[in-house]
Amino acid sequence: MPLPRFWLGCIGCVLLVSLLWGCALPQVRAEDRLFLNVTVEYRGELSLPAGTLVDGTVVGGISGLTYDPQQQQFYAISDDRQQPRFYGLALSLPSAVSTYEGAIEPKFVTFLTQANGDLYPANTADTEGIGLTPDGRLMISSEGVTATSSLPWIKEFVLNGQQERALPIPAYYLPEETGQKGIRNNLGFEALTLSPTGDRLFVGVESALSQDLRPNQPIYCRLLHYLRGDVLPVLLAEHVYPLDPAPAGSIANGLVELLALDNGGHFLSLERTYSPQNGYGIKLFEMSLAGATDTLGMAILPVDLPSLQPVRKRLILDLTTLGIPLTNLEGMALGYPFADGSRSLWIIGDNDFDAQIPTQALVFRVQF
Repeated sequence: MPLPRFWLGCIGCVLLVSLLWGCALPQVRAEDRLFLNVTVEYRGELSLPAGTLVDGTVVGGISGLTYDPQQQQFYAISDDRQQPRFYGLALSLPSAVSTYEGAIEPKFVTFLTQANGDLYPANTADTEGIGLTPDGRLMISSEGVTATSSLPWIKEFVLNGQQERALPIPAYYLPEETGQKGIRNNLGFEALTLSPTGDRLFVGVESALSQDLRPNQPIYCRLLHYLRGDVLPVLLAEHVYPLDPAPAGSIANGLVELLALDNGGHFLSLERTYSPQNGYGIKLFEMSLAGATDTLGMAILPVDLPSLQPVRKRLILDLTTLGIPLTNLEGMALGYPFADGSRSLWIIGDNDFDAQIPTQALVFRVQF
């Protein structure tokens, strides 16, 4: 006697479930859901000889980079404390997607001026980060200069170099003469990036604030998150960034750049170490703000740091594996598309105005 249609359907469902249960379904780790799975591919190196002049000014000390798609050029900030300024640069891409050697072409130089139009006095600013807004403004950060008691700042400038406004900074970032609080000398606002829509600004310190240093503990850099609009930008949040331990013998270790990839809290971060024996170490990470604790208002990070969730990161590329000599790479920006439509990623170096060291730029093909 044939089975009723209802029971045939039930048997079919049971068989289907059994079949699916027996299949090896792909397992997705929680970590993988945090990231965009960024991939980078090295494409080549560009170089600008030390001592190159533009409008009578030596080009060097490049610490930050941003791209202007309207003008199809880059703006690069110099950390010269004597004459704070930025350059317009042309960084050319090859006609085909292949490894190549190119050149860095300076187009012009623009000196930064205060709100009253005066130039910044020498040794009052140490400019490190730069980002271009969609409406053609430049966001620039300064580490400050301890020797002249000049405080760190984050400011907005028009393209002629004149300051328009300064952003609020928590008081616990401002250094004290005792050295017990605030940004440490030459370890201030080094990393700066804008979201693709330009309404969010992120600025990171190179290393821990004085009050956050603890013996034999990891170093946590603080990241500030601003909302930009028609009124003065508003400080929304703060997060902590775990710095990778430096190799033995290193005398420098820090977060030197951030690059926002989207409006969803995904970034690239660049860390730099230096030791007299091994030279520069440069690592590129993918970073996510998902689930990170908001530490805004915490003047001192708690001793029980495991109670905080720092931003999450994972290594994308250790640049020492490229097999080329590395200089003090500090700036990073997305740029022109390649011929196949993929994006270019540029990382540029600060030659410290050393007459023996050229300005180095590396270009990568990036997908995310």
